Amino acid sequence: MFTLWSEKQRFCDGITRRGFLQIGAFGTGLSLAGLLRAQAAQNSGTSSRPKAAIMIYLPGGPSHMDMYDLKPNAPAEFRGEFKPINTNVSGVQICEHFPMQARMWDKFAVVRSIVSVDEHSDSLVMTGYRESVNRTAHHPAVGAVISKLRGEAGDVPPYVSLRGMSIGTEPGYLGVAHRPFTPSGQGMQNLRLPGGVDATRMDDRKTLLSTFDNVRREIDATGTMKGMDSFTTRAFDMVASGNVRKALDLTREEPRTRERYKGVEGFLTARRLVEAGVGCVTLSYGGWDTHGQNFTTLKKQLPAVDRGLANLIQDLHDRGMDKDVVTIMWGEFGRTPKINNGAGRDHWSPAMSALIAGGGLRMGQAIGSTSARGEYPKDRRYTASQVLSTIYHALGIDPSRTFPNETGRPMYILEDREPVRELL
Repeated sequence: MFTLWSEKQRFCDGITRRGFLQIGAFGTGLSLAGLLRAQAAQNSGTSSRPKAAIMIYLPGGPSHMDMYDLKPNAPAEFRGEFKPINTNVSGVQICEHFPMQARMWDKFAVVRSIVSVDEHSDSLVMTGYRESVNRTAHHPAVGAVISKLRGEAGDVPPYVSLRGMSIGTEPGYLGVAHRPFTPSGQGMQNLRLPGGVDATRMDDRKTLLSTFDNVRREIDATGTMKGMDSFTTRAFDMVASGNVRKALDLTREEPRTRERYKGVEGFLTARRLVEAGVGCVTLSYGGWDTHGQNFTTLKKQLPAVDRGLANLIQDLHDRGMDKDVVTIMWGEFGRTPKINNGAGRDHWSPAMSALIAGGGLRMGQAIGSTSARGEYPKDRRYTASQVLSTIYHALGIDPSRTFPNETGRPMYILEDREPVRELL
């Protein structure tokens, strides 16, 4: 067995969250072949679509007041240090530390009037349900739903997490077969042929494993092991073909491209993965739990996010992929409109923003508004579930469809399924 670890992330509640996924390497436990077999067993019919999603999570709760919803006319203790700048869309302003996005705002949209919950978790923005609900109800992440519907065709996993495992990336009642592939740490070794193993030896191992499977079929009284185990074959093919490994190898990009993404390589990796055929990629950047020194932190992080996001979206347009890939960037909640005594902003769930691009949605707009001090939605009040419903629409997935949970009860993907109409 080996373990795929993500990086640690510590929030103000003192809890260190570090995801993991254990997979057996063609041995006992959940092997790659077993993962594929379990996935197929849960899919009675598959529908492969060219649509894909890139879900960017800003852990800790980014300040809506200092990114996409600035209030230059509010009192100083609310408006903060940053100034708004005009975008290339008339009437839309964003933070001065987002100049690259501003120059191409016709390719972006923001929803400024989202209400959230006060939980340090990605559960709400990745599944549509808060963590306190999801720990018992086990609702699936968007990527897991894509995996369920896309099936196992091809040698590229339908769902990849570049930030490890968390409750927001889990497949819930869809089953472990729809967990994301997590390439961090030792997991990369699962995509390489072992030292000294060439194609001939790989074929010998496939034959040997097939022999073991024949014995299992003879023992199995249910008949489920009849016929050649095509999923074991595909597991070997995934390793041998190396398509995912190639997508993760950024040295295959031109030096000029790597330089554009320097320091924000996760955005480039996400682009390469959806180009390779992955249906959903989730990544994270930075730490946004800015109870103290909010502006000092954001002066470092906002320009990096601006560069990573602008390059990603421009690259997707240049490759003709903008209609087929929907991108969303947000955190779990906003920050307090009023600055605290430590030059920081605290948790604020009554209002937050979400940045969206592509997917055939209507770009070049700012949807909804908050009160004069950024405290509450003034119009177009939306929930995280409604934003995710819009993402599902962009992916060609009906958010009102159901899947059976562990007890066989049909469960809706989302409860609050009315989309953000301005984006459609």
